[in-house]
Amino acid sequence: MSLPSLKTIRTVAAVAVIATATTIASASAQIGQLPTRDGMATLAPLIDKAAPAVVNIQVKTKIDIQDNPLFNDPQFRRFFDMPDNLPRQRERQSGGSGVIIDAKKGYVITNHHVVDGASEVAVRLHDEREFEAKVIGSDEGTDVALLQIEAEGLKAMPFGNSDSLKVGDFVVAIGSPFGLTQTVTSGIVSALGRSNLRIEGYEDFIQTDAAINPGNSGGALMNLKGELVGMNTAIFSGRGGGNVGIGFAIPTAMITSVKDQLIEFGEVRRGRIGVEITDLNPDLAKTLGIEKTEGALISRVQKGTPGEEAGLLAEDVVISLDGKPIKNAADLRNRVSLTQFGTNVKLVIIRDGKEKEVKVTLGKMPKEEEVAEIEDRPALQGASFSDDDGVVVTQVERNSPAWQVGLRQNDQIAAVNRKPVSTLKDFRDALDGSKQAALSVKRGEESLFLIIR
Repeated sequence: MSLPSLKTIRTVAAVAVIATATTIASASAQIGQLPTRDGMATLAPLIDKAAPAVVNIQVKTKIDIQDNPLFNDPQFRRFFDMPDNLPRQRERQSGGSGVIIDAKKGYVITNHHVVDGASEVAVRLHDEREFEAKVIGSDEGTDVALLQIEAEGLKAMPFGNSDSLKVGDFVVAIGSPFGLTQTVTSGIVSALGRSNLRIEGYEDFIQTDAAINPGNSGGALMNLKGELVGMNTAIFSGRGGGNVGIGFAIPTAMITSVKDQLIEFGEVRRGRIGVEITDLNPDLAKTLGIEKTEGALISRVQKGTPGEEAGLLAEDVVISLDGKPIKNAADLRNRVSLTQFGTNVKLVIIRDGKEKEVKVTLGKMPKEEEVAEIEDRPALQGASFSDDDGVVVTQVERNSPAWQVGLRQNDQIAAVNRKPVSTLKDFRDALDGSKQAALSVKRGEESLFLIIR
């Protein structure tokens, strides 16, 4: 299956990596721990042990066939001797990779985009055995899916701690690029915590130069201990669509949160605080008179949300959640969204230069059906919306109805017909029954007034 291309991304963080003496020393130590063959370091024993846990996934998807109006004409069908019941769907086959994570229960992880819309999913093992797979659950926001097969003699790959990775650590990718099963490539961790790439809804990618190509989706990224530290999901492709040394993997820290909820609920039950946030940078820190340069600055607290009930205020800076430091706005957003709603969390904030502890009971993210109700409206088709940080336009297709109206990516819908909105439910309710609506939109420092019909 083809991996998402990043060609259309307008802004990508710089990917330059400076090798320090510490990184070089770490790399030398890792190489020194490898077994040798004929006096030379080799990965062969590591691959022999890990490869049986990586599988090939074959997917069948049914696609609707667009009707030609002529096919509905009885005279046309009679003239060309066409049957009355023409097939309405055709079958498409595609593939990807996966990793066995529980040998006893037969759990296999892969990407959501590998199995999305599948009518049949088959898993082919290292020993060429093939089994029909059941999709336990799939999460589009993180691009993680969980499958289950009934098979004996499975080999699972142990989970490693992706939070302990450092830039410069050696990693190995195993998957089925272009359908070539059990292909192994190696490289290093090029960067950590990549976000704002617009690949998935929730991003905290490991970047690697280990060769990743179409078909590697769902395959393993492991450390030199043979532990799974990430799942390969996307590449920054060249003009030919192949690997150019920039690949991205979902870290196991994120995968663990998702798969645990998929096992328990069959879905991810996302929590929310109800605040708009931005990165804390040195300039903002100086303006606020604080020494910290990492964290998430709250720019607005939405009314009637858990954040307001907990007493959070605009200009509060969130520096930790449940004892773990918050690096930036994306970090806070990811961790809250992967925590089940109804969970009590403890935030440490900086307010007026002093640290303060705030306890928040996470609310529930809006259902996908509510989002669909908005995005399916004729004037708003082509746009995607989120209310993680207020009602925000996350994406707009060029020349779509939403584009023609004037909406652009990262626009914030502040009000509809002068009535403030802070959630997708507010937005949907404000649009209901209106033949025409005036949207108050914030775009950076600008305020716009857009009319939709």
